[in-house]
Amino acid sequence: MRTGKVLVLVAIFSLLCPVRIVAQQASLDTLLNFIRDLSNSRYEGRLAGTDEYMEAADYVVEALQRFGVQPYNGEWAQYFETECNKIENCTFNSYVNPQNRDVYVLGRDFCCAGMTGRGYADAPVVFCGYGVDDPAFNEYAKVDAKGKIVIVLSGTPNFLPSSITDKYTYLRDKARAALRHGACALVVINMSRSCSPYEVQGAVYSGELPHLATFPIIQPTQDCGDRLLKDELMTLQEVVKKINDTQEPQSFHIRKKIEIEVNAKYHPASLTANVIGIYPGEDVKLENEYIVVGASLDHVGMQGTTCLFPGADDNASGVAALLETARLLQQSPDQPSRSIVFVLFSGGEQQHLGSRIFVSNFSPLKRIEAFVNVNAIGTGDSIAVLGNKRYPALWSVARKVDTTYCTSDIVTGYKTLPKGDAVAFDHVGIPSINITNFKGYRNAHVPSDIVENIDRQFIVKATQLLFETVLDLSFGEYQGRSNASKRIRFDR
Repeated sequence: MRTGKVLVLVAIFSLLCPVRIVAQQASLDTLLNFIRDLSNSRYEGRLAGTDEYMEAADYVVEALQRFGVQPYNGEWAQYFETECNKIENCTFNSYVNPQNRDVYVLGRDFCCAGMTGRGYADAPVVFCGYGVDDPAFNEYAKVDAKGKIVIVLSGTPNFLPSSITDKYTYLRDKARAALRHGACALVVINMSRSCSPYEVQGAVYSGELPHLATFPIIQPTQDCGDRLLKDELMTLQEVVKKINDTQEPQSFHIRKKIEIEVNAKYHPASLTANVIGIYPGEDVKLENEYIVVGASLDHVGMQGTTCLFPGADDNASGVAALLETARLLQQSPDQPSRSIVFVLFSGGEQQHLGSRIFVSNFSPLKRIEAFVNVNAIGTGDSIAVLGNKRYPALWSVARKVDTTYCTSDIVTGYKTLPKGDAVAFDHVGIPSINITNFKGYRNAHVPSDIVENIDRQFIVKATQLLFETVLDLSFGEYQGRSNASKRIRFDR
C-alpha cells in the first residue's frame, strides 16, 4: 500500500518537474577498438586514392550499418578523384668518401614529400637557406645549384613580407625554385615545432600542380639535418641564427655529396570517396531538416615498408567519436526529431577536398541547420570548440550541453572561426563548429600517433560532448536556418 502511494507521488512529481532522460554513456573500450582498428597497418595510413583507404571506408560503413544508419539516397559512397602518390621505396645517404657513407633510414631519419617525384640523384650539395628565390631576398644568388642537390629549411623567414614568403610556403614551391637553378633533387630539413626533432613528419599536400614527376623531394628530421651539416661551414643552429640575425641569405657549398633514389607511383586522378549515411529523424515535420556530423577519414599514408603514419589521433579519434555517436543514438531512449547525416570525408589531407565536394553536391544544402566537425580529440590539454566568433548561437549550444551534462570544461575566453572541414560549410553560410583539443597536435602526422598515446579521459569526454550536442541540436531550441517549433529535451 505504501509502495503504491510512493509511485503515485513520483509520477505527479515527474509531470510537474520534467527531467531529462539519462542518455547512454560513451564507451572507452568501444572508442579504443575503433581507433586501434583504423590505425592498424592493414590500412597503410588511409591514404586517399588507395585501395587501403577504400577498405577503411568499408570498415566504417559496416559499423554505421550496425548502428541503424542508412546509406544516403541508397548510396554510401560519394566518389571523386584526387591526386595520389604511392611511395614504394626510397634510399638516402651522404658521403665524403664513397666507401664510407652515412646511410639514413626511411621512417626514422627521413621521409619523402607526399608528392615527391621519382628518380635517382648522386651529386654535390649546396645549402640555400629557406630556398627563397626573389630579387629582394635571393638565396641562390651566390651559389651554383646546377646539377646539384639543394638542401633548404622548411618554412619561410619570419622577417620577410608575406608577398614574398607566400610563394615559398609549400614543398613544390621550393622545388620549382631549385629546378629553375638546375638542381636535380631537393632535401628539406623539417624545422617544424609541432613534432620532435627526432621524428619524421609526413604530409600529402605539397602545393599546387603541376606535378614534378622526376624531381625527388626528401624531408629529413631536424636531427638528421644536424648530421648533414656537421663539419660544414656552419652547423644547422648556427646558420638559422645567422639568417635571422643578419636578415640576409647565408647560402654555401657543402663538401659532402648525397645519393637519393625514390620509387613512387603517381596517379593524377585516383578514385576515392566520402562515406555518407543518414539516421532518420522521427518527427514528420522535422525529418527533412539535417544536422550534419563530419570527420576526416583519410590520413597521410605509408612510405616503403618502414614508414607508417597510423593517424590514431588524426583522425581515427574523430571517426571513432562519430561512430560512437551513431551507436549512442541508436540506444538512446530519446530519439532525434531532425535527421542526422554522418559524413566521413576523404581528401582531408588535400586541402579538405572531400568536404568541398560534399557541400557542392548535397542537394538539400539549405536544409542543413548545423554542421559539427570532430577532429583530433585524443591528445592535448583541454577540449576546444571552435567557431564561436562566427556562430555564437551554435557554439552556445555546445557550451550549454557541456555545462549541463558533460562537464568537460571546454576552452573559452577567445573567439575562433570554424576550421578544417568546417570551412567549406562556413563558406556557404551553414552554422559550423569544430570539436577538437587545445594544444593537441604534438603527434600530428608522425609515426608515434598510435592508439597507446590516446588520452583516455579526453576521448570519452569529447565523444560525450559530441553526442549530447548533436542530440540537442536535433530537437532543441536551437534554430539555425528554419523557424519551425522544436521539441524540448525532457522526459514525457
